[in-house]
Amino acid sequence: MLHTLLQNMFHMPLPILEKILRPIVVYLFLIVFLRIFGKRELAQLNPFDLVVLLSLSNTVQNAIIGDDNSVSGGIIGAFSLLAINWIVVRVLFSAPRLTHAVEGKQTVLISHGVVNETALKSETLTEEELLSVLHKQNVNHFSEVEICTLEPNGSFYVETIKPTASEISLAGLKDQLTALGEEVRKLRADLASKA
Repeated sequence: MLHTLLQNMFHMPLPILEKILRPIVVYLFLIVFLRIFGKRELAQLNPFDLVVLLSLSNTVQNAIIGDDNSVSGGIIGAFSLLAINWIVVRVLFSAPRLTHAVEGKQTVLISHGVVNETALKSETLTEEELLSVLHKQNVNHFSEVEICTLEPNGSFYVETIKPTASEISLAGLKDQLTALGEEVRKLRADLASKA
């Protein structure tokens, strides 16, 4: 009985080479497909994007494991996925040009407070979705943004407009003039009451 149990757990109906190649092929195709279909899927801006990512893992499961539900097959499949990822990361780390080609480049969505409509269309983003991203960064309006980019990994980079040194200086002068005006009014009121 123990022998049968162990055989059911560890016997693989598929050859080991096939168990190694299946996850590698699926991994490489997923990288290509995610590159083709854009960064939006990784950003998970709405429930539809999340459903796609969750369904994707279930969809490719059988392609990775085949008809094998054994523990040995699962371990070999997991090892293959981890190994190909380790190799790809090392290769991309040592080859920046290849990294740029595989991952793509950032997309500038807002520059100097102006929304790039062409970039939004290419990333299939609406202004409402972009504004939702900005709200998460405590930004209320596009005009407050110096630059907003959608990075290759699906994250958003948002930099708000900062006042220049001269604007800060002018604001300080304005405050001082307002305070000086108040003092002059008080002095005039004191003089008028004494006269």
